[in-house]
Amino acid sequence: MKQIKAFFQPHRINAVTDALRNSGLCDITVGTRCQNITVSNVQRLYSSLDVIQQQYSLSLGEPVVGEIKLELFCEDEVIDELAALITQAAKPGPGWVFVSDIGSATYIV
Repeated sequence: MKQIKAFFQPHRINAVTDALRNSGLCDITVGTRCQNITVSNVQRLYSSLDVIQQQYSLSLGEPVVGEIKLELFCEDEVIDELAALITQAAKPGPGWVFVSDIGSATYIV
């Protein structure tokens, strides 16, 4: 089993989730090969490349950039296809897609 973590611009979330749904690999209602899709709003510390998206976080006391963090778990044989779907749908714009091997997983009811 693999885990994907992706970070990208917030306005790209609809394109990414639509691409995952349309792929047929991530229909969580029927338990396909893609499970536990989570989406979070996160803040990344500002860099000089982020002039347009810069915000100021009062809680951190630092300039930050708002991003979406998408996480999901999937079977090994679909990892390349899912990572490519996310990468393509999150463009144009900066972002990161990380893939991790998590071994086996147990579903608890």
